[in-house]
Amino acid sequence: MPMIRPISDLRNRTDEISRLCHEQGEPVFVTKNGKGDLVVMSQAAYERLEARLDLYALLDGSDAGGVIPHEAMISRLRARLKRPR
Repeated sequence: MPMIRPISDLRNRTDEISRLCHEQGEPVFVTKNGKGDLVVMSQAAYERLEARLDLYALLDGSDAGGVIPHEAMISRLRARLKRPR
């Protein structure tokens, strides 16, 4: 369940929000005037998110110049596994 806090908590309860971000490993959504405004997360959570996005880009075939059919990808992976390191 998402953690949602008012923007006043950034000023009055910064340590608590920091602790929540680190303990839960999830972002805290901050509202302003009852509407979503900011997202606060730990640096570790941000780095995991960035790594996941990089992986998605690789899996998407972005660096390969397009979408690769499933059979072709399986063949490439099998060929890599057979190569000596």
